[in-house]
Amino acid sequence: MFATSPSQTHRAVPPTVSPSQSAIAKKPLAVLDAVREVKPPFSPESVVAEFAGLLKYYRINAVTGDRYAGEWPREQFRKLGIQYELSQKPKSDLYRDFLPLVNSRQVDLLDLPRAIAQLISLERRTARGGRDSIDHPPGTHDDIANAIAGLVVRTGGKPAYDSSLAWVGNGDVNISDCRQREFMRYVASGGQRRP
Repeated sequence: MFATSPSQTHRAVPPTVSPSQSAIAKKPLAVLDAVREVKPPFSPESVVAEFAGLLKYYRINAVTGDRYAGEWPREQFRKLGIQYELSQKPKSDLYRDFLPLVNSRQVDLLDLPRAIAQLISLERRTARGGRDSIDHPPGTHDDIANAIAGLVVRTGGKPAYDSSLAWVGNGDVNISDCRQREFMRYVASGGQRRP
């Protein structure tokens, strides 16, 4: 599951991606800054409640996930005011589209051993009909890798901070000055301050 937050176009900055500037290349860089995983045993309802709390903290009102467990996750998130959308792409396509974004350094991943292990263990297989698929080896998991790939692919590996600040003020504020000050504070904080 991965999440994106509303903006003027209704989707932009995921809770785990914030804009930054690459010191060397001076190009936008998406930075993964939060990953959550819960290992069994656990209460599914309490996990949904915990994740919904985190999403609301980041002012996120929608998540994207797979069809696992049918309607149950969608219903539970909906009860807590979070929209659960089904992913348009299978995970194999997410992994395929994720690779060029990572290789071109358009995303900065966290140094999480479990996430790294899942990402580097992914295997490409070719079926008899010639169709390629990318998946985890038998007996292993790829939940974190899938969430990261989905998030990065959904955002295109690009930060989506609304630097226009059009959502600030009611017309009597000099948006240009406001925009420059707020954006400079945001960049100076290393993307840690939420707009």
